[in-house]
Amino acid sequence: MSAEDPEALSDRLFVALQYLLPQHLLSQLAHQLARSELSWLKNLLIRGFLNEFHPDMSEAAEPDAYGYPSFNAFFTRALRAEARPIEGESNVLVSPVDGTVSQLGRLDGPWLVQAKGHAYTLESLLASDAWAQSFHGGAFATVYLAPRNYHRVHMPLEGTLRAAWYVPGALFSVNAATTAAVPGLFARNERLVCVFGEGTLSFALVLVGALLVGSMATVWHGEVTPRRPRKRIDLPLDAARAPLTLARGAEMGRFNMGSTVILLLPPQRCEWLAGVAPGSAVRMGGKLGELK
Repeated sequence: MSAEDPEALSDRLFVALQYLLPQHLLSQLAHQLARSELSWLKNLLIRGFLNEFHPDMSEAAEPDAYGYPSFNAFFTRALRAEARPIEGESNVLVSPVDGTVSQLGRLDGPWLVQAKGHAYTLESLLASDAWAQSFHGGAFATVYLAPRNYHRVHMPLEGTLRAAWYVPGALFSVNAATTAAVPGLFARNERLVCVFGEGTLSFALVLVGALLVGSMATVWHGEVTPRRPRKRIDLPLDAARAPLTLARGAEMGRFNMGSTVILLLPPQRCEWLAGVAPGSAVRMGGKLGELK
């Protein structure tokens, strides 16, 4: 019998360990550490991150990595306005984030592909049968944000916020190894769903939490996670913090560590760009497809 590949064995052990870890406790600790303004601690965290992931600081509005008051401020840093031009006309669907396409295509009725051999339903992802029906047979794109990526989430199209809710869940990692091994991962992890409308079109952005993601936030609600009690809750549609209608390319939220965004569109309304496929690197504002 041949020996198992060391990398495959390491991946299997990492996935197995996640079932045993106190996922929410670890993420809450990460939340606290990332917001510490102790100079020695935040600089230590930033230095370690720079050495490990080598982010391109020349794109940042503040290029001095140590000029941020906390690790979280560094991690969720803004980019220079010209760093991410918004491509195309108003009918062009743009990537809401920097990252790598995990899956992209059309839904088989209510089913989305997670990874080879794994699929899950819209109903389980959205925890809303009514909204799930709107997207049956539609189009979806799942984009993974690695730690080195820019971590703010932007509008793929102009839209008005029609509904938003939080769904509690686990906090498994969303890296490729875990996505390939944990059934229904994106419908098991905690997530934040925002549904938008523009005329007769509705579309949704689902922000999926993950291990060590200290929090998810939107421009309307501020930090949504971590929260107690962890139960499904509808979030208010309050324009006091930000306009409910946002332009294509406008910031709508952010991850306070790496995770995944799932974009949903109704049937027969979107044609994905030729050449964009699982494994493709995308940048916020870059063309993903066109409305029909």
